[in-house]
Amino acid sequence: MSEKIIKIEDTGEMHSLLGDFDENINLIQKHYNVNILSRGEDLKIMGNDADVSLAFACIDVLLSKIRNGDNIGEQEVRYVFSMVDEGIHKEIKTISNNNVCVTSTGKTVKPKTIGQQKYIDAIKSNTIVFGVGPAGTGKTYLAVAMAVKAMRSHEVNKIILTRPAVEAGEKLGFLPGDLQEKVDPYLRPLYDSLFEMFGADTFTRLLEKGSIEVAPLAYMRGRTLDDAFIILDEAQNTTCEQIKMFLTRLGFNSKIVITGDITQIDLPDKRKSGLIEATKVLKDVEDIKIVKFTDVDVVRHKLVQDIIRAYEKYNSERNDSDA
Repeated sequence: MSEKIIKIEDTGEMHSLLGDFDENINLIQKHYNVNILSRGEDLKIMGNDADVSLAFACIDVLLSKIRNGDNIGEQEVRYVFSMVDEGIHKEIKTISNNNVCVTSTGKTVKPKTIGQQKYIDAIKSNTIVFGVGPAGTGKTYLAVAMAVKAMRSHEVNKIILTRPAVEAGEKLGFLPGDLQEKVDPYLRPLYDSLFEMFGADTFTRLLEKGSIEVAPLAYMRGRTLDDAFIILDEAQNTTCEQIKMFLTRLGFNSKIVITGDITQIDLPDKRKSGLIEATKVLKDVEDIKIVKFTDVDVVRHKLVQDIIRAYEKYNSERNDSDA
């Protein structure tokens, strides 16, 4: 039996660490098979040597996140578990405390995982960045936040968000309305992110002014995009020809972020994804960075992470049986 004591003088930090109804500490006790007692300023961890050391490392990282201004809940605790269990938890302390931007409701947007920090750093340092990984890793949301930051600081004059309008089950021709009304459902997630960042009134004004453009990928053909922050979302559903067309729209003083999840390709007739080809062709080109997210970077409900892992396991086992 081993024990370690952590002294936490700030009652606010202690409350944040414990969580409402001690939910955070209960998670830690269950995950590492230890007993944790809170007495005044002392937090005592008891159990076998290895488990106590892991629980101590987890609490140390969580305290650093609390002191960094992060709100600690189940999602954050489980993320720290995964980092501690892999022995790379010290990297969490490299996550920047600098906010990417502030939304219209006053919410601060900043990276929550090591993968997200690398993504933000890549966007800052490169002209073209690919963010590739599963749903829920913040690929599009953080890209939009960086675009908003660039516009607010007058680094660019325009934000352009685009997606391929892939027909997923319904033919565009059979949907009601004119062309814009038909493609709007494909673009809705992009509208939602911009609404949150700018607020409805500012977003509408910038849209009418032409400072924000949200359009299907086909609308990019034949254009040169200068002084713009351009985001191509759902790029796994582009063809090889489409993504090459898009990349060659790059103009002076512009930045491109391309996001996608290669496990969710909806292209018809088993056509090759342009995203997969582009990441292979461009991986060694200077000023282009490819950031790959994993299930560890998922910042949605825990079940999203579990679903991704279950499908990865299923596909792996199916591929092995087919070999």
